[in-house]
Order: sequence, then C-alpha cells, then structure tokens
Amino acid sequence: MKLLNEILGTKYPIIQGGMANIATGEFAAACSNAGALGLIGAGGMRDADTLRENIRRCKALTDQPFGVNIMLMHPLADEFAKIVVEEGVQVVTTGAGNPGKYIQMWKEAGIKVIPVVAAAVLAKHLEPLGVDAIIAEGTESGGHVGEMTTMALVPQVVDAVNVPVIAAGGIADGRQLAAAFALGACGAQVGTCLLVSEECPIHENYKAALLRAKDSDTIVTGRIGGTPVRVLKNRMSREYVRQEKAGADKMELEKYTLGSLRRAVFEGDTATGSLMAGQVAGMLHEVRPVAAILEELWESGRQRMAALSELC
Repeated sequence: MKLLNEILGTKYPIIQGGMANIATGEFAAACSNAGALGLIGAGGMRDADTLRENIRRCKALTDQPFGVNIMLMHPLADEFAKIVVEEGVQVVTTGAGNPGKYIQMWKEAGIKVIPVVAAAVLAKHLEPLGVDAIIAEGTESGGHVGEMTTMALVPQVVDAVNVPVIAAGGIADGRQLAAAFALGACGAQVGTCLLVSEECPIHENYKAALLRAKDSDTIVTGRIGGTPVRVLKNRMSREYVRQEKAGADKMELEKYTLGSLRRAVFEGDTATGSLMAGQVAGMLHEVRPVAAILEELWESGRQRMAALSELC
C-alpha cells in the first residue's frame, strides 16, 4: 500500500482539513510548507473571485502541493469547479454532495479528486466515477458530521473500495494516527489539532476556548433536523439543542446559527458563535507552530507503530 505522501508528493501522509472561513490561502500554504497537503476551504466564500485570490496567494507562498475543498451544496460550486481548473490546482476534495458532474473536467486537467464520505455506500458509488482516493470522516470530527465513528467507518470503506482511503475524525496525536494506519488508511486528514497553531487565522478567543475544552465539551447541533454540526458547547449550541428538542422548526433554529461561524472566527464571539471543533479538542494544550504540530504527530505515530510491531 502506498502512503498518502507518496501519492500527493508531500513530506507527511497528512491532509489539512479544508475548514470554511478558516482554511485561507495563507494557512494552506503554511500547512503545505510544514509537510502536509494544505487545503483552501471554499465553503465560506461569498464569491468566486475570493477563491481565485486565495489560490494565487497560496501559490505565491509555497512551492509545495496544495488543494482546494469544495462544498458541493454551495451555490457557487459550478464556478468554483471551473476556477480550480483555470488556476492549475493539483488536488480537490469535496463534501456535501456528489462531485460526479465535475470529475471528467477535473481529471482532464490532471487534478486528483478526493471526496469526503461518512458512509461506505457513498464511497462505493463514487469509486466508478474515477475518484483518486476517499476521505472517510467519522462523527468525531468538527463541523458537519455523519453518524459513524472513525473506528467503525474506515475499515468498512477500505473493504468497500479499491482506491486509497484517508482517515479523518478524532486524529490529534500519534496514537490516533497509528490507529488510522491499522484500520487500513494510507494517511489522515486533520483539522481540530491545527486550529491551535500559530498560523491558524481564527480569533484568539476561539483558540482559548479550544485550550480550555475537556473531553466531553463538544455537542452536535442539528442532529434531529438532519444538519448535524459538531461544535464546542456554549450558550448558542446549548440553546439550539434545547429548542431543537422542543420541536422548533428550521426557520426558528436558523436565528442561532446564521453568521455564527464567522462571528466565532473573525470576532471571537465564544458565547453565540459557532466554535466548530472535533472531540479531540480536549487533547489540545498549547498554541504551537503548525510545523511542530505536524512533526510531532508524524514522529509520535511512527514511534507508536514501531512499539506495536515489537509486540508481534
């Protein structure tokens, strides 16, 4: 099995998650320069020019591979799909939909296509379309989540398809990275552990909230309504879940979440902002350079795998 870094041409077999409003061109470049595959997150972008500008800024700041994440439910997804071709992006990851109608155009442009899935059935459906790999993301992750845990999901996706599988959700240290390889993954995508990097552009209040978080300090909003999102517990998320359980409709619930991620990221609103984070938030203890986070993740993962091999 090829490791992800051999497939992507990166130092480490690690992808930085394409987090909306957070994964800027500058942050993607920092992650690529540090050895991962940096991703620009198009999900929170309000116009096509913003994506083009971020791609060009990333190119100016790194000579390493990087990619773009496109949320397929975004109203500008068609425009984003063309821009990555025009700008010579090497890798595209997708979420919230089926990228089938774009795949031929992307493949003709030499782009590697890697969809994110939360169930093996979707992975099986996508493989014949010509995708290069699959990211299997468990419910432990931050932001939009499925139902299955990484431990259960990854091996079932590995068994379902013949393309490389990348594990995501609940990976913040070497033990979890080693577990991802044990489950059959060729690498990992990480997001939450990079939020507390020096280079991450989120507000200092957001970082401080992550550092205070304990193991059970995340909650999933929208699970009843079919739009589950994992965030840190705060006034907004607790009230959202209370109202949701009381039977509030989507219009009523939207007043809690409208603009809430931007408030958290840019204004540092930790009371009514949406502090997206995975269950590994309780493992974050200090703000460090992204290069230090990635190096420790990889080296401690290698050490853990070596220690386990001695048990056999």
